[in-house]
Amino acid sequence: MKKVTNEPEIITRAGKAISVILPLKDYQKLLDRLEDAEDTACLKMARSKPLSFRPLKEYLAERNKARV
Repeated sequence: MKKVTNEPEIITRAGKAISVILPLKDYQKLLDRLEDAEDTACLKMARSKPLSFRPLKEYLAERNKARV
């Protein structure tokens, strides 16, 4: 049995890297960073578009028409 380490382990097939095994804590950190990067990208896109507003009555009237 292999000794458990906190270092990532690269799995190879025919001399080419195909997978990596890493500690769960490191994997969770990667997922968190990915989610943060996605959120930042969405925020940047939203901020690049001009804001537009309309009266609440206009929105509600349009929404009520769509329901009928």
